[in-house]
Amino acid sequence: MPFDYTLDFAAVDFRRHPELYRVGKGEQGVLLVQPYKGEILPHWRFRTPEVARESADTIYGLFEAYLKAHDFVGADMARKFLQMGYTRARRYANHRGGKKYDGPVPDDKKGQSGAHGRPELPRAPEDPVKAKSAAIFKAKWDEARAHPDYQEQRAEFQERYGK
Repeated sequence: MPFDYTLDFAAVDFRRHPELYRVGKGEQGVLLVQPYKGEILPHWRFRTPEVARESADTIYGLFEAYLKAHDFVGADMARKFLQMGYTRARRYANHRGGKKYDGPVPDDKKGQSGAHGRPELPRAPEDPVKAKSAAIFKAKWDEARAHPDYQEQRAEFQERYGK
């Protein structure tokens, strides 16, 4: 099932209402789903490899704690933050200043990822610091996706609430 952007994210507590959560594609909802956004976002950083390592390790620890508590929504949100650490660090590695597309996001597409018809800006020479930060997050993201408890809880969640 696609991620539902029509929900009132300011009012929904997804820990109390996991049935409203949809995994969606990629990082969909990563900056919307509470209380997890508030729990994970303060730890999300990628400025340097050292900062990225601490951030990825902390978020992975949260991921494991959510799994231990059988809180799949929390684990999936932590997985999304690890994925976003990779994608954002790669964006900054490729585009100085992090701006990938030319022009503003269309009003009806705010909060959603994608080009939305905008051309991609030329890539700058790769920033090796951000590339190393990205690699740190990629390793933790891969570890999270392959975690047997995550895979099991994801299958159970999707069986119960839909894909």
